[in-house]
Amino acid sequence: MTTNELLFGVFPYVAVALMVVVAVIRWRRHPFSVSSLSSQLLESRQLYWGSIPFHWGISLILTGHLLALIVPRGFELWNGEPLRLYLLEATGLALGLWAAFGIFMLAYRRHTNSRVKAVTSPMDHLIVLIIGAQIVTGIWIAVGYRWGSFWGTSVFVPYVRSILVFDPKPEYVDPLPFVLQTHAFLFWVFLAVFSFSRLVHIITLPLGYLTRPWQKVVRMRETPAVYHPAAEKPLERTQ
Repeated sequence: MTTNELLFGVFPYVAVALMVVVAVIRWRRHPFSVSSLSSQLLESRQLYWGSIPFHWGISLILTGHLLALIVPRGFELWNGEPLRLYLLEATGLALGLWAAFGIFMLAYRRHTNSRVKAVTSPMDHLIVLIIGAQIVTGIWIAVGYRWGSFWGTSVFVPYVRSILVFDPKPEYVDPLPFVLQTHAFLFWVFLAVFSFSRLVHIITLPLGYLTRPWQKVVRMRETPAVYHPAAEKPLERTQ
């Protein structure tokens, strides 16, 4: 078995298995660990400037990748007009830079804010490193190997689909430049460590809220008495 077959033919299934099995174990045995463990109360200004760009940027980029996987023919038709191709490529690059700014702010916050740093685990650092490397390689591809939305549908889409149908074709990835292989491999690495991190809360759905009875919240706090010094009676002196 070659290194390429191991990394792009076997490891993807190992990564997906780890993601599913560990997520189920955490959900069943340690349900309270399936949380984002928000640090907003510790610091919010840098979190705002990091979280908003990162989440919106990465969400839109992933949506584009997913659409290319589902309807590659639609992307081919869209890119048939040069102006639309330029617009799509420019939008993807802008979103990548936006997400890169967000992940940089989140990493900077975790390394410089003492209160946030105190509750940061090694897994948090690892996840930020993997996502950051994924974003950087994506920007590198967008700048150095342009028109990825055009050729990606004929390179990466067949490879990913071969993984989904349990007929892996790692030879599709073998001739690609190193940065493209790294970008693809980092995705499987991310899936492998996903369920070990706090990001596992993304795949949990509060379905119980759909069937539980309505709950009425009643305020039970007593109104504090108003202090009036003039109304106070002087204490009687005992003999």
